[in-house]
Amino acid sequence: MNQGKETALNKLKTVRGQVDGIIRMIEDDRYCVDISTQILSIIGLLKKANIDVLNGHIRSCVADAILQGEDQGDAKIEEIINIIDKYIK
Repeated sequence: MNQGKETALNKLKTVRGQVDGIIRMIEDDRYCVDISTQILSIIGLLKKANIDVLNGHIRSCVADAILQGEDQGDAKIEEIINIIDKYIK
């Protein structure tokens, strides 16, 4: 597992705990704005985890593909462009 995935995994484990906390907040009928704030926190952490995964992918898979040849490198670059397109929508 590359460093990006390990970093993302730690963030996702944190998210899992936060989701459980939000579920408890809803079950306890806590203040809606507090719940929303926690949900936004999770969204931010998920975005950061995604960047970690993509960072690792670019530094390993994409770099290796570029070194192996033009077609493989172009395909990996196209994958990244498609992910970025989804990310900004």
